[in-house]
Amino acid sequence: MAACVLRRGLLSTFSKLNKQHTSRVLCVDFNSKSDLQRRRLLCSTCNVFDIQQKRFMSSRPEGKVLETVGVFEAPKQHGKYETGQLFLHSVFGYRGIVLFPWHARLYDRDVSPQAAESKPETPGAHGSKEVKGKTHTYYQVLIDTRDCPHISQRSQTEAVTFLANHDDSRALYAIPGLDYVSHEDILPYNSTDQIPIQHELFERFLMFNAGKVPPFIPRDTLRAWQEKNHPWLELSDVHRETTENIRVTVIPFYMGMREAQTSHVYWWRYCIRLENMGSEVVQLRERHWRIFSLSGTLETVRGRGVVGREPVLSKEQPAFQYSSHVSLQAPSGHMWGSYRLERPNGTFFDVRIPPFSLESKKDDTPNGFLPGPFTSLA
Repeated sequence: MAACVLRRGLLSTFSKLNKQHTSRVLCVDFNSKSDLQRRRLLCSTCNVFDIQQKRFMSSRPEGKVLETVGVFEAPKQHGKYETGQLFLHSVFGYRGIVLFPWHARLYDRDVSPQAAESKPETPGAHGSKEVKGKTHTYYQVLIDTRDCPHISQRSQTEAVTFLANHDDSRALYAIPGLDYVSHEDILPYNSTDQIPIQHELFERFLMFNAGKVPPFIPRDTLRAWQEKNHPWLELSDVHRETTENIRVTVIPFYMGMREAQTSHVYWWRYCIRLENMGSEVVQLRERHWRIFSLSGTLETVRGRGVVGREPVLSKEQPAFQYSSHVSLQAPSGHMWGSYRLERPNGTFFDVRIPPFSLESKKDDTPNGFLPGPFTSLA
């Protein structure tokens, strides 16, 4: 059934949809009095739940007016979404568009090797528990810049950082609004608006073509940008582990090598998502990392919170996503650790961070990024 996806106060300039859709709308209901913890997608025509997305969360304050986004499409259970697919993020609630898919190896420590759904790969984590990898689809996406301020407390919108070809070897640059999204987090929709996503790179990477499905096709600049920066954008391994209903997902990326005096320094970024799969409210208080380098060094890092925050994970806002960086004086190593979380009664428990490898690639510093919304973090 075609249904119009509605969001709270996210847009004031979306084009009007055909009248045939207006009586069969898909409403995002954030004000259920009978079940405040459930996030519901409600069909206003038949007043029944066509889809239950329990972890769908609002990215805007309550009390805003419902606004039309587009026509909802049934999520794909198999296959992949194509370049130009519009979507809502099922957890963080932002609008986005798919640039291109990646095939990653997912190492899920919650799944036994016998339960793996696809052909096992090389074990992807260190430790006593053998973990088999399976192929999983992730997407490089653009986030609508209008939504970024409203998700900034739950998810960093500068997920992609890189070392530019620059005289300052410490210079670090970020691309705002460029994210990685797992296949199951995509809630697809379509829109009649020829510019449905506001992002400085949208019109540089995509063009409208009414004869295509989806109607947004890649420009040559997107293909060239992807090919040039493939080694720095591609995610190859994803690591996941759940402790006491708190799931931690880690995606490491190699960023490049820099010369420092008489040695070489190798840099990686890693994106981490913490998600509360249970009903108890918890708050992250501390982090504890152990970083092993092929050079033989083992470093221990302890500190309060993550990226200066101590996020609360609840049913209303179950997830927090951030990225950070690490450097080694060796071309490879690995990391593991734990987070300490606090329960409402004041007791603490530790959540494991799944071990993940830090592997370097052929070093050729990315310098083919198009001029755009880049931010220097140096």
